[in-house]
Amino acid sequence: MSDSVAVLGGSMTKFGQRDAWICELLAEAGSACLADTGVSPDAVDHLYVSNMASGEFEGQTGVMNALAHDLGLVPAYSQRVDQTSASGGAGIYAAWQSIKSGASDMTLLVGGEKMTHRSTAESTDVIASITHPAEYKHGVTLPSFAGLTARLYLEQFDAPRESLAEVAVKNHENGVRNENAQFRTEITVEEALDSPIVADPLRLYDFCPVTDGSAALLFCPVAVAEEYADDYVVLSGVGGATDTHVVHERDDPTTMNAVVDSSDRAFEMAGLEPDDIDVAELHDMFTILEFLQMEAVGFAEQGRAWEQAMDGRTRLDGDLPINPSGGLKSKGHPLGASGVAQGYEIYEQLVGEAGDRQVSADAGLACNVGGFGNCVTTAIMEARQ
Repeated sequence: MSDSVAVLGGSMTKFGQRDAWICELLAEAGSACLADTGVSPDAVDHLYVSNMASGEFEGQTGVMNALAHDLGLVPAYSQRVDQTSASGGAGIYAAWQSIKSGASDMTLLVGGEKMTHRSTAESTDVIASITHPAEYKHGVTLPSFAGLTARLYLEQFDAPRESLAEVAVKNHENGVRNENAQFRTEITVEEALDSPIVADPLRLYDFCPVTDGSAALLFCPVAVAEEYADDYVVLSGVGGATDTHVVHERDDPTTMNAVVDSSDRAFEMAGLEPDDIDVAELHDMFTILEFLQMEAVGFAEQGRAWEQAMDGRTRLDGDLPINPSGGLKSKGHPLGASGVAQGYEIYEQLVGEAGDRQVSADAGLACNVGGFGNCVTTAIMEARQ
């Protein structure tokens, strides 16, 4: 078995509406990551590409083989990782396994998606394919799940509607500080509450956008990382879990069981507790998911996360900054790239390279969610000691 797994470096493209196609986006992030770390292509043993739907969106398959060619990685082993919108987190898990097992001494992970060239209806339909066929044929979409769950949460825990707006406001404020974010415009609580209804009680500003983009991370054993850099982070804990595919079969829709299970496993591996985490990236595809994940990870008691949003604990200057990158809400959500970009933000925070959004952090957590909590990967990173 290998020693501890290090994240040697990373990169992220500009998120938003891009003219580039999927293979170009992947190559942009992958080449930047290698350049950032000074690692030559012939040193890479494994290549993982996190991507949910290049075939559906572009008619482009075999993206991992194309990327290996474009980056000059041949004959490295290559594999595409698809775990719906949690593909990026699943890619982190796969990269960790490849290093920890000793099968690879240098593993490149690149996640990406090209989505904006399709209409909103077409993109929504591709994303809705995540749902169970019994749900899909009745027209159920992920936004509808979000609206139903948000209504239940607000009523069950007596949370004010303004608390969800605070999540959107905070993440837009953070996105302004991220030069790669799709939306770099601040909003007010009033604007969030007055925006058009999408799935009552959720409105336009409660949802992330359709996005193009890519991100990359480079993994190796700590002993190898020390040959390349003084600054790197340790991937000290990772866990994955799956919940019921049919959402209405869950005992409590406000409890994300796969987040609970995956984070428990990550904390146990890292030897840490929720109170040890200094910064977190959570999968805020919808604002309500930030609350549900905070509670499932252990950052707040059930039904109490909204209070932390209202009192400012999760802001950049709070005790536990959440989504300093802007989150999916402001940064954007190119499906296969999102989990990798979450990991990249934690990496940047831990090596002190986050610029205007830098916080004081020695340990960070990233939680990437597939579907409406159907599959989840949680990763914990720590600064080099």
